[in-house]
Amino acid sequence: MNSSNRQRRIGALAVCIVAVLVGSVAASQEKLPKKYTETITTKTGTELSLEMVLIPGGTFLMGSPASEPGRKDDEGPQRKVALDPFYLCTTETTLELFMAYYQETGTAKKDFVDVQEAQKNAETPVAGADTITGPTPVYGDMTMGYSVKHPAMGLTWHNAMTFCQWLSQKTGKQYRLPTEAEWEYAARAGTTYVFGFGDDPEKLGDYAWYEDNADFGPSAVATKKPNAWGLYDMLGNVCEWVHDFYQPNGYVGAAVKNPKGPEEGTVHVARGGYYENSAEELRCAARAFEEPWWRMNDPQIPKSRWWLPQIDFVGFRVACSVPKD
Repeated sequence: MNSSNRQRRIGALAVCIVAVLVGSVAASQEKLPKKYTETITTKTGTELSLEMVLIPGGTFLMGSPASEPGRKDDEGPQRKVALDPFYLCTTETTLELFMAYYQETGTAKKDFVDVQEAQKNAETPVAGADTITGPTPVYGDMTMGYSVKHPAMGLTWHNAMTFCQWLSQKTGKQYRLPTEAEWEYAARAGTTYVFGFGDDPEKLGDYAWYEDNADFGPSAVATKKPNAWGLYDMLGNVCEWVHDFYQPNGYVGAAVKNPKGPEEGTVHVARGGYYENSAEELRCAARAFEEPWWRMNDPQIPKSRWWLPQIDFVGFRVACSVPKD
């Protein structure tokens, strides 16, 4: 058998495997609630809520075609990816919720516990929220003058991961950052459109805060239209940390079933664009990653593993794994 025929047969087999997996997922997810409200009680007795929606399992074509305006090399090659169902918060994590986490877990003892090591198995909650050592004291004003309904911002990937661990321990559920594949799948909301809602950038202002309509900073969450799956601000407002390490060629040879990105790297991916970005930078396939200048306002040496001082364009939203039967 020549190499061309072999590649075709391998490709056909992969498609068959994905189809079987999707059929199995579709049967099991019918029993899952379409959405739920997660309410937590802080140590001060305040109740705070998150709205979570079911992102149905299925397949999608991840990345962008070479013909897409604004497309960059790190958005390909396109590949068909299969994902299990999961839940995703309808909004970016708010300052209100993030400050509750900070008040319960923050410490003046710098890097007392290596939470990143504990987060290697981030999908498994550990009993007892008091065991979490959270951020060191923030440098400056955590809110940067914004209201508590604005997205939490100015925090590192490590800080976002630790927040997910805290939320998991508060609730007993498996909260985490979405993978890059999950994030793009949710942003596309079952479509192949450039922006999820369609291909026309003239309509972007209905769904996103970006360079054409933002007022020199992020806005409160959920003040634009949601996408077809009920998710607000997936494009624009603030970039959102995802689980994956960034590599420019990370799609080459990557897994096609629940991919989690490269196993190692130096910086992580942030998706969705932010309030100063152009329409091209808000495409569902567009990728961003931590750059050295994001830490330029941190006076510490070495730089904090928790904070990106005065960086008001990077936040996150939480995902929640569906329990295994």
